[in-house]
Amino acid sequence: MALRIAVMKERAPGENRVALTPETAKKFAALGATVAIEQGAGLGASITDDAYREAGAKVGTSADVISGADIVLGVQAPDPTQLTGAKPGAWVAATFDPFRNGELVAAYAAAGLEALSMEFMPRITRAQSMDVLSSQSNLAGYKAVLTAANTYGRAFPMMMTAAGTVQAAKVFVMGVGVAGLQAIATAKRLGAQVSATDVRSATREQIQSLGAKPIFVENVAGIEGEGSGGYATEMSEEYQKAQAELVSAHIAKQDIVITTALIPGRPAPRLISDGQIASMKPGSVIFDLAVAQGGNVEGSVPDQTVEKHGVKIVGYANTANHLAADASALFARNLYNFLSAFWDKETGRPVLDEEIGDAVRLTKDNKVVNSRLAG
Repeated sequence: MALRIAVMKERAPGENRVALTPETAKKFAALGATVAIEQGAGLGASITDDAYREAGAKVGTSADVISGADIVLGVQAPDPTQLTGAKPGAWVAATFDPFRNGELVAAYAAAGLEALSMEFMPRITRAQSMDVLSSQSNLAGYKAVLTAANTYGRAFPMMMTAAGTVQAAKVFVMGVGVAGLQAIATAKRLGAQVSATDVRSATREQIQSLGAKPIFVENVAGIEGEGSGGYATEMSEEYQKAQAELVSAHIAKQDIVITTALIPGRPAPRLISDGQIASMKPGSVIFDLAVAQGGNVEGSVPDQTVEKHGVKIVGYANTANHLAADASALFARNLYNFLSAFWDKETGRPVLDEEIGDAVRLTKDNKVVNSRLAG
């Protein structure tokens, strides 16, 4: 029996992405798997049922698709009650938001399913092509700048006209991870004057390499750089205070601020206070990429434009979803890269190793097994 891979239409409100594209359907078929997808699953990402059929996938109702499935792929993990027809112990590879969705994880364990959380993909070189957080953050950083530009009542580039000169917009990016780097690059392409900062001093060269100005305290000791695994360590109190003052003074001069700071499993850190918003010029725009995790900006609300002190604060609950076609293409490739890397030709199915398998596996044999969720 060929391995059966099933993909359902996303049920989360407003979710337009899909976990399979015709491109990855063909690739899974080439590995020897049969692929089934629920009718209409790709429409939000501009993919027709016929496009899936041409790629060799079976298109049917959710019950037909799930029946006998060995592996279920999703963008956001489906409710386990929708997976009753799948094989006992079936794998479900999707995003689970495990730290905030403990009940969902427990329900997967109770249902005897093996939940594979794509957010828990380790940050190691060989897993880069499987990392959904990076692929989706890349698009989110781009979309954040376009949305901010659209909300801003002025132009981004400097323009010399017969009627006089239009000054370039000043854009400040806070947090230089994947999303921040893409935001810097996008704002530069649009012609803005771009600056950026991060808690990791090692990002200074990355900021400069994209043609932006790094905003770091230069003459105070006590910045330690990176801790283990590329994450930031604590800095001296004196340094923190000086850096906070520098950033505060800098924010007041900006037209656009993009905040991108997220800490896995914890609420987003507060980067901009109400007082700092009040210091900005009327007509300025802040885009809060962390709004769904509690927000970097005081008073930001998902999917709403909030105006405070004449400054517009925007942020989407699901930013990558606003570029559903590209987001789906990248997400689907991440899933294919993950499963195909472990494909065992003899058995015709993937066999996960310890390093990546144990990192992403949340549940197995009716138990929650992930060490990051223990206790």
